[in-house]
Amino acid sequence: MSIKIVPVIMAGGKGTRLWPLSRAAAAKQFIRFLGEETLLQKTLARVSDEALYDAPVVVTNEDFRFLVAEQARELGVTLDGIVLEPEARNTAAAVAAAALLVAERHGRDTLIQILPSDHEITVDATYRSCVEKAAKAAQDGKIVTFGITPTEPATGYGYIEIGKELVDGVHQVSRFVEKPNADVAEQMLAKGNYAWNSGMFVFSAGQMIAELEALAPEVLAAVEKSIENAKTDLDFTRLDAESFAESPSISIDYAVMEKTENAAVVPASITWSDLGSWDAIWKLAGGDENGNVVNGNATVSDTTNSLVMSRNAHLAVQGMEGVAVIASEDAVYVGRLDRSQDVGNLVKMLAADKKTSHLTENHPTALRPWGGYTSILNGDRFQVKRLFVHPEKKLSLQKHHHRAEHWVCVKGTAEVTIDDKVTVLHENQSIYIPQGSVHRLANPGKIRLEVIEVQTGSYLGEDDIIRLVDEFGRS
Repeated sequence: MSIKIVPVIMAGGKGTRLWPLSRAAAAKQFIRFLGEETLLQKTLARVSDEALYDAPVVVTNEDFRFLVAEQARELGVTLDGIVLEPEARNTAAAVAAAALLVAERHGRDTLIQILPSDHEITVDATYRSCVEKAAKAAQDGKIVTFGITPTEPATGYGYIEIGKELVDGVHQVSRFVEKPNADVAEQMLAKGNYAWNSGMFVFSAGQMIAELEALAPEVLAAVEKSIENAKTDLDFTRLDAESFAESPSISIDYAVMEKTENAAVVPASITWSDLGSWDAIWKLAGGDENGNVVNGNATVSDTTNSLVMSRNAHLAVQGMEGVAVIASEDAVYVGRLDRSQDVGNLVKMLAADKKTSHLTENHPTALRPWGGYTSILNGDRFQVKRLFVHPEKKLSLQKHHHRAEHWVCVKGTAEVTIDDKVTVLHENQSIYIPQGSVHRLANPGKIRLEVIEVQTGSYLGEDDIIRLVDEFGRS
């Protein structure tokens, strides 16, 4: 291809359909389900072909900004920018922001490919061919989506009815169909001219801006204003919150794709999954001779066609068929794989109860730009955490009004600053940080630092952190 595409990766979602591993503050795109790379990293790798793609742009939110930057850094990927949405306004506003910013930086004729950050796709000759066909149609003014060739009458996806062929491999969109019931899905599969709606698009920046101006002017006006008042912070573009909030909360499908006369679809016989359920994870992974997918600390006996995953405690599963058993550090989910689309309803029940709502919000392991921590034990006036710090990273210079801390170095080398004194700790050495003292933890070494932290005091909340100096702009 003579023209490159700017990939725009949507990474702001806070889905909970893969609970208990995914939570509101631990979205699935940042989790390593199977293998060493997260779904976001797999998406970044997918657009690394420099013959086809320019540097990617990632659209996310404030809470995930450092996760995006760190996961790109781990892969050695240079981003064209990270755009921060002040709040979720659905996909139309995010697409509008991407189109406007790319047009500003690269010109209105620049092609954009919108990609969700949490899908699994096999990149092969068929995939590349589909992208190239979409790009050629987008150069001619089409807003092109990818229709995945169905392999089953799935009820968890929206569908696209494929119309007449416009050019080689690119068709008119007859209509979009909401997620169907099983009977309707069977009928559409039998007709053969329906495809799953992938949520991926290719278009020129200028064409999308024109479509929004004609079909969703309130979205475009609000986002334009939010960009005019945006602030640049490190590699982040912070959209103005007040302006962005004026945008209607509407999907790009409703705002543009269902109304425009320029909608087109490339039928794509590619290996694709939105990984929206434990059933999808099980199908993607491929089971052993008994149809089981076992990941982490687990033993199975007399069990078939099941998904068993544990992040910590050892699971022993016996005499089961077609189930998902998923254990995080603080919760276990057990359910039938063929009912895994219903996990969202279960999460709503948990969120509605004060005793369990925290299980849907925060994960015991919290990731930070310097590494992260896992909460091990909580009690009256004490808390135990495992801190992990990436090589050559450091926490903010900070103090606490209500707690003291004990640090025990269990792996690597720790550089500890307490007021005006700097101490180097090696494995099996410890140090005490008095309440109110100014302190900092750093990893000067080449391997990951791990520290056991014991907090004691009258209040142990994360908001009792007064940052004095912070290399990540949080002070």
